[in-house]
Amino acid sequence: MNSIPIIARSASATFQKRGFSSGEKVWNVYLSGEIHSDWREVIAAGVTEKNLPVSLSSPNTSHEDSDDCGAIILGMEEKRQNWDKIGASMNNLRTKTLIKDADIVVVRFGPKYRQWNAAFDAGFASALGKEIITLHPPEISHMLKEVNSSASVVCEDASQVVDALAYAIHGSLPPPRDGDDYVPIADRLGKGNPNP
Repeated sequence: MNSIPIIARSASATFQKRGFSSGEKVWNVYLSGEIHSDWREVIAAGVTEKNLPVSLSSPNTSHEDSDDCGAIILGMEEKRQNWDKIGASMNNLRTKTLIKDADIVVVRFGPKYRQWNAAFDAGFASALGKEIITLHPPEISHMLKEVNSSASVVCEDASQVVDALAYAIHGSLPPPRDGDDYVPIADRLGKGNPNP
């Protein structure tokens, strides 16, 4: 078992937490959802920077290939609904397999497009009992309240996803997001267990 060094962070007071190790496990993380921004690249760079034992996977992020894969492999169809059906079925081979193999499923919802596939992936992952992290801007939180209620973590930006993975895997924490305004819960509300 690898030992993790003591991690120090500072806020209004300096305190230390001891990290923990998950051993040599490689975590399979499936990145579902919105394909119009670089959020997957941000997570990949963060995982690399923090040297996390993570294997990332995702659906085919080429919209054209995703739409046309069935017709390219199996032959063209005359009707759009048939074309879509064979493409969707072909994509399901990848998506369902990778979600089943995932330890954690990250589902990104962007503000611009309706992401029915992402919602379906979140539901499928939830039905399988997978751990879910949702990622979306705060202005669409209300629309995603049921999806978020199934998530273990709800993030607003990709760096929070990386920090959540680092905590889950190594127990390491970043500096407080609130900076010097951060106050530990024991200082704000008192100790939780009066008889530790």
